[in-house]
Amino acid sequence: MNLLPPPLSLYVHMPWCVRKCPYCDFNSHGVRGTPAYADYVDALLADLDADLRDFGTALDGRPIATVFFGGGTPSLFAPELVGRFLDGARERLAFAPDAEVTLETNPGTVEHGRFDGYLAAGVNRISFGVQSFDNDKLRRLGRIHSAGEAADAVRQAQDAGIDNINIDLMYALPEQTLAGALDDVERALALGPTHVSHYQLTLEPNTAFAANPPPLPDDDAAWAIQEACEARLGEAGYGQYEVSAYALPGRRGAHNLNYWRFGDYLGIGAGAHGKISDANGVRRRWKTRLPAAYLASAGQPARIGGDNLVALDDLPFEYMLNALRLVDGVPMGDFTERTGLSHAVIAPAMAACVAKGWLVQDAATLKTTALGQRFLNDVIEAFMA
Repeated sequence: MNLLPPPLSLYVHMPWCVRKCPYCDFNSHGVRGTPAYADYVDALLADLDADLRDFGTALDGRPIATVFFGGGTPSLFAPELVGRFLDGARERLAFAPDAEVTLETNPGTVEHGRFDGYLAAGVNRISFGVQSFDNDKLRRLGRIHSAGEAADAVRQAQDAGIDNINIDLMYALPEQTLAGALDDVERALALGPTHVSHYQLTLEPNTAFAANPPPLPDDDAAWAIQEACEARLGEAGYGQYEVSAYALPGRRGAHNLNYWRFGDYLGIGAGAHGKISDANGVRRRWKTRLPAAYLASAGQPARIGGDNLVALDDLPFEYMLNALRLVDGVPMGDFTERTGLSHAVIAPAMAACVAKGWLVQDAATLKTTALGQRFLNDVIEAFMA
């Protein structure tokens, strides 16, 4: 295959959190005792070394455009440990001069003054998992912070000099009203973040909420909440550029944009997923999930949970699963550049979606209509093998 190398990002998974939330299906593990944080950083660097050896020339000449520390709760790691990893990564890989470096943060685990340390370590963007500014809703979601603590944490980060801040909000929460959801948005806006992620609570398999579902708003009520909050965010100057992402001008999240544009990324850490394009095609690799097993296999082949070359028949679906989330769409030529496939492969599915009013009829851009955004899962499924 003749694939043009897309931008390259680095995802770093920090698997521990204070307490597992009942809705969470991520690879996160409640803290028991004191986790081996320093040993874990050593394992991350050994994992990175091994991936660099494995992927070889596929990474040559490709600087890291973005770094994202996700979890779990990365802010359980002291700034010195985050800095040690970033220093080690910079010794091994070239970083773009304007590389975006994001740290996910739980407002309930940040100590006053630590943001100075994260900034000095090289973090230039903070993503706060606030979810709601209603203390009752936070309790029902199993969150360990209060609304006041969340607001204080955002202000502390701003006072420390971090000016690129995302606030995560969930909607369609247990027994949430439209007024309550809009109040969450207003309280987030009052803090002046540069970015808001606003996404619907869903019941994921193998979670406590799936086993014992709370009373959630029905589909019509959830849609009304989404529309009203989207409008309010737009009025405040936050442009929607993806299904659940809103940003001030020039402040779109570069890391997630690389995902949605089918870019490449190294996945480092327990359970982390990566995607690398090379001469053979699009390769996906993921690491073993349990922190203890990951630590025990630091830098060794056993750290790999799976490795798969994406079948050609599956590439259109995988591409659309990401690209169609973008409100403005993507240039049509990107499909061929990122998959190595011709437009003829997707022409029948595209024609069917245009006929249903789901895709804009535009030879230069692949983009959903407003109706297509509402029925996005159906649009994406049209491209399944």
